[in-house]
Amino acid sequence: MIETKEIKIDGVLHSAQKQSIDKSAPTFVSITERIEGLDPIDFFQTGKSVGEDRVFWQSADQKTTFVGVGEALLFHDQDVSYQELKDNWKQVLQNSWIVNPFDQYKTGPIVFGGFPFDTDEKAEELWKSFNGSQFRVPTFLLTIDNEQSFLTTTAYVEQGSNVDQLAAELITRKNQLLYATKPTFQENDIVLKHEVDPVHWKKLVKQATTTIDSKNVDKIVLARELQIEFGDSCDIGQVVDRLRKTQENSFIFVWEKESVCFIGATPERLVKVDQQQLFSTCLAGTAPRGKTKDEDNQLGQQLLHDQKNRNEHKIVVDMIKDAVCSFAKYVEIPDQPILYPLKNLQHLFTPVKAELDQGYTLLDVVEKLHPTPALCGFPREGSLDFIRKFEQLERGWYGAPIGWFDQYFDGEFAVAIRSALVSGDKASLFAGCGVVQDSDPDIEYQETNIKFTPMLQALGG
Repeated sequence: MIETKEIKIDGVLHSAQKQSIDKSAPTFVSITERIEGLDPIDFFQTGKSVGEDRVFWQSADQKTTFVGVGEALLFHDQDVSYQELKDNWKQVLQNSWIVNPFDQYKTGPIVFGGFPFDTDEKAEELWKSFNGSQFRVPTFLLTIDNEQSFLTTTAYVEQGSNVDQLAAELITRKNQLLYATKPTFQENDIVLKHEVDPVHWKKLVKQATTTIDSKNVDKIVLARELQIEFGDSCDIGQVVDRLRKTQENSFIFVWEKESVCFIGATPERLVKVDQQQLFSTCLAGTAPRGKTKDEDNQLGQQLLHDQKNRNEHKIVVDMIKDAVCSFAKYVEIPDQPILYPLKNLQHLFTPVKAELDQGYTLLDVVEKLHPTPALCGFPREGSLDFIRKFEQLERGWYGAPIGWFDQYFDGEFAVAIRSALVSGDKASLFAGCGVVQDSDPDIEYQETNIKFTPMLQALGG
C-alpha cells in the first residue's frame, strides 16, 4: 500500500459544499495526505500516460521535489500583473477548505508557474502556448520534502456539484497515479542540430560593444537559439531523470502546457522567501570546468581574478543589493565572490540574505528584481531597449522567473536559464552571455556553446 493514513475525500468535499452553499461561492478544496516513498520520475511519467499536463521542481540542494499532475486552478494573465496574481490567490484562499496536518513541510496548495522575460514581447509561434504569465495549482501534487512524501489533492466544489461523483473521479485518478505499473523510458535520439544564424549573432555582439562605447550602457545580455530534432517524440521523463543525476547545485524545472514542455536545470536562484527570511543569488561570470583537478583549479582561479568577469559580477551584485535594501532589512552580502561549480561550468557566486519587511511578499520581490543584470544588462532600460530592437530570438520564458509559492506566499523562484522548449520531436535550446565593453564575439560565442551543453546532453546529444 502507498498511503499510510487515508483522509476520506468524499467527507471533505461534502463539508466544502456546505460552505459553498452558505457563502454562495465555490469552495477551493485542498487535501494533503502522507504517503510512503514514491519515485518522483515514475509519478511524472505516469502523469503523462493519464493525459494530464505536468509540472516538476527540484530545489538546488535536492531536499525538496514537487511533481504536479493536472490543473485544478489556472491564473493566466496576458498583461502580466504581479499584484493581480497576488490578489487573485488571496481571493481564492478566502473561500477555501484546506486539510493539511503537515504544514511544517512544504505541503498544501501550491502554485507553480512563470512569467515572460519581457512583458512587451508578443508570443509568436515558438512560445504561443506560454503567452503572458501562467500559474497553476495541480490537481495532484507529490511533495518530497526532507525525505518525507505527501500527496495533495485539489479541486473546486460548487453549490450544484455532484460531490459523490467528483470524489469517485478524484479517487480513481489518484489511484492511477499511485499504483500504476512502473513506467519505462524511451531513448531520445537527436538526428539534427541547427544553430540559428551564428554569424549574425557574432555581429550583434560587436554591435553591442559599439553601443556600450557610445551610450550610457555598461552591459547588454544577448541570447541565441540552438534547434534540434529527434528521431521520435522526446521523452521528457528521461530528460528530467538525466538532469537530476548530472546537474547538482541546479534547480530542475518543467512546466508543460498542451504537450509543450519548458524544461531546464538552472543554477541561478532569483529569490527564496521562508517566513520573511529572504535569500537571493548573484551569479555572473563564467568559465568551463577542467578535465583534471589541477586544470579545474587553474580555470577557477583565472575566473576569480579575471577583470572582465569580476566587473560583470559586480554589476549584478550592486543592482540586487540596491533592490533588496529597498524592501528588506539586515541585508548580508559578502565583499568577495566565490566559485559555484557545476558539471560543465563554474560561475562567480555571491549569496544574499535579508529579512523581508512586513507588507511585502515573494511576488513583490520577484517583480522588483526581474530582469537582473545577469539576464538583461545594466542599466536595465538601455540594455532592454537594445534587446528589443536587435535580438532576433523570441525569448518567451527564457531568462524569466519560474517557480512556486504556497498559501503564505513562501516559496522560491529561479531564473529560467540552461533551458529548452520541447514540442514533440523538436526542441529549441537557449543560451546567453553578458556583453561588456571589451567583449570578444568569438569568446562570447564559445561561452554560449558551453552553456548549451547541460541541456544538450540531457536531451540525448
